[in-house]
Amino acid sequence: MSSLVILGRNVVILSICQALGFSGVPLVLLAGGIVGSELAPSPAWATLPIAFVVVGIALFTIPAALIMNWIGRKRGFILAAIVAAVAALGAALAIAVQSFPLFCLMMLFMGGNTAFVMQYRFAATESVERNYAGRAVSFVLVGGIIAGFLGPEIGRDAKDWLGYGAYSGSFVIMAILYAASAILLVFIRNVTAKEDTDKRPERSLRAIVTQRTYLVAAFSSAVAFGVMGFIMSATPLSMHVMDRFNLNDTTLVIQGHIIAMYLPSLFTGFLVERLGLKVLQLIGVIVMVAGVIIAVSGHHFINYLAALISIGLGWNLLFVTGTVMLTRSYYPSERFKAQGINDFVIFTFQALAVLSAGAVLTAANWELLNLLCLPFLLIMLILILATRSQMQKQVSN
Repeated sequence: MSSLVILGRNVVILSICQALGFSGVPLVLLAGGIVGSELAPSPAWATLPIAFVVVGIALFTIPAALIMNWIGRKRGFILAAIVAAVAALGAALAIAVQSFPLFCLMMLFMGGNTAFVMQYRFAATESVERNYAGRAVSFVLVGGIIAGFLGPEIGRDAKDWLGYGAYSGSFVIMAILYAASAILLVFIRNVTAKEDTDKRPERSLRAIVTQRTYLVAAFSSAVAFGVMGFIMSATPLSMHVMDRFNLNDTTLVIQGHIIAMYLPSLFTGFLVERLGLKVLQLIGVIVMVAGVIIAVSGHHFINYLAALISIGLGWNLLFVTGTVMLTRSYYPSERFKAQGINDFVIFTFQALAVLSAGAVLTAANWELLNLLCLPFLLIMLILILATRSQMQKQVSN
């Protein structure tokens, strides 16, 4: 039986919407720091718009879970996509009127939509049999491959489309993609979880989040997003502004990085089934460490490209394994609060990393920025090695 038949309509639509809705992230990663450097009152604040996207994700993770628990995933996803379309138009307006505060505010709401987009992976796991959860997560993340191409292309090709300031046209195009995503989401089916057949009593939040499986899963994804966000958000500023690489080279590095984040999703789900979570987590940490070493080895184009590709690949392995592991730590009736807290931890960690990236890069240098990631990767490595195989046992449904 083919994977598409196994995964079904919901997962396919969610993957397409991942491609459309997530395109805003690589667009902001490419353009956010550059627009910020032109609008911000201080160079140290150049990456603040990128940070506001991540802060938006962190702030909206728990509200997103509560909203979807209240009105359902489908309506929640559609509502978020509509809000994001309005925010993208607001970002174009902010560029036109040269308002840095307004631009940052619109980035906050675009980040809020991304909090909902990140829940696509959980909606996918709920749409398939438990044994295919890894494939479902991976297939949805495959949409990021298209986003990796689409976001930077929109940034580069539509940069001066409207003539009201650099990248104003890019955000108008992004608003259209968000609207298209909202339309597609109308066709997904709400999936009823297994609360009705699961007789186990719902546990307290403390009981859920203090489990070894939950802690390792959350930390795996948090390290993946924190290290990736810290390095990636500083890359356009380091390359284009400080090292004077042209926009095409900078775009290529961001595209390579985003593609490396999502292309492995074509086979990560199968590797989860074949090799297990722990092995893939170890590989993910090692690949990220390799990326840091490459980054500090020089400021040549190949260093930037190879380092960001390695960081992207490591992110995929740690995030997919962390997500699958998380689904084994809660009962179906606990899913919204368990998922909401997990994503809040992940994106709060990433927000702090991105928020500090511009200041670290400006006050220190590219090398120190990368080396600061090593302690977190080392902790993750020790945690994986110190964790017994029992952490991978099934806990939930």
